[in-house]
Formats: sequence, C-alpha cells, structure tokens
Amino acid sequence: MPTPSCPCGRSEPYAKCCGRFHAGTAAAPTAEALMRSRYCAFVQGDAGYLLRTWHPRTRPARLDLDPGMRWTGLEILDTVDGSAFHTTGTVTFRASYRGGSLHERSRFERVDGAWVYVDGEFLD
Repeated sequence: MPTPSCPCGRSEPYAKCCGRFHAGTAAAPTAEALMRSRYCAFVQGDAGYLLRTWHPRTRPARLDLDPGMRWTGLEILDTVDGSAFHTTGTVTFRASYRGGSLHERSRFERVDGAWVYVDGEFLD
C-alpha cells in the first residue's frame, strides 16, 4: 500500500516532507517550505508548531484551532524572495477548505537564521 503524499501538496510522504519540520529534526529552508509546513500544521491541528514558527513580534499569546475545519488543498500562486539568500520573502497562496477557500499573501522573515511567519494580507 503506497504512503499518502504530504497534505502540503508535495509528492513526498508527510514524515519526509513537513513532518520533519513539525518534529523539529529540520528547519524549513525557504519561506515557501515554511508556508507549506504551516498549512500542513493547520491540517494536522498542530497549534504548537504554528506558534513556534510565528514571528515573536506578531505572535498571538495562544491559538485556538477549530477542530471541525477540514482543509482540502494548498495552491502556491507566487513567491518573491524567501530563499537561502534572502532575509525576507512573501508567498501568495490559496488554501481550500470544505465550503470555501482562503487567499492570502503572507510575509516571512528570518529570525536567528530560521524562517518565521510575520503576517498576511487577505486577498479577494
């Protein structure tokens, strides 16, 4: 029986894709990889990972995820910067859920060498 691909949309299995970031055995190497891993954390209901990868300046004190939310897909629409050679980056994406979708342009920065989510602008 084949291992299902990661919820972030990549073909690798979860453990080799976003699971290693969630487990803390690797850090997301790009802003897009962090975006994908954060989407996957929403799918998995991993509020701890979402808080750990949120910029300290904009991080909420707590995060209450809706256990009834069913995320169904992620589409990366655009990336600007956010590679190993940058300190900032943006990722524009559409995340689908049962009943609708979320279209956002997210901003990322490096803090102590690690990519973190700063904030986002809702589009549409």
